[in-house]
Amino acid sequence: MPQIFKSSANSFAKTSVVLAVLVIGGGLGAVYELAADSTYATRQGDAREQPIPFSHTHHVGSMGIECRYCHTGVENSQHAMVPPTKTCMNCHSQIWINSSTLEPVRESYRTNESIKWTKVHDLPDFVYFNHSIHVKKGVGCETCHGRVDRMPLMYQQSSLEMRWCVECHRAPEKFVRPRQFITKMGYEPEIDAKQSQEELGPKLVKEYNIQKLETCWTCHR
Repeated sequence: MPQIFKSSANSFAKTSVVLAVLVIGGGLGAVYELAADSTYATRQGDAREQPIPFSHTHHVGSMGIECRYCHTGVENSQHAMVPPTKTCMNCHSQIWINSSTLEPVRESYRTNESIKWTKVHDLPDFVYFNHSIHVKKGVGCETCHGRVDRMPLMYQQSSLEMRWCVECHRAPEKFVRPRQFITKMGYEPEIDAKQSQEELGPKLVKEYNIQKLETCWTCHR
């Protein structure tokens, strides 16, 4: 019986299989990259729609309202706390009292029903995060949340992926600052603390007793 395929067909078949595996593997890798690591997946830089267009640029940047005035739990609680409507009304019972944009605030105050804000920095349920311990160890608000004083609408500055958290846990001396500058936007160690971060960081790590916690159970409890 005559030979149907040439001997070179074997090499062609093997090459085809290898190419198919590479193409499929590359495709799956691209899908994983899009699904897990892209800003589309993490929603990094994506401003959330809120019931009221609250502007941090106006309140923090222009008016100079400090973070802790609204986020009262950030120093002593796991959660930073969304301010109650009464906090808003401390000012808005006197200014912009007829603004239609602020009617949901007034209605919330009248009915004693909380405003349903959309959470921006929303960690998975399997991640444990405590605001107070980070603040006490010298992690500034803008380190995680970015320059909120420049955000007309709040968005997620960082990816919030584990690799991003681990960067600080492995080398806290690169990120920590003196506690008195925790809420300062645009903090510069050379200007504010009069030292470079290379000089200041190791000192604060020792002074604040900061440990390089990299075990799984630190965040996954």
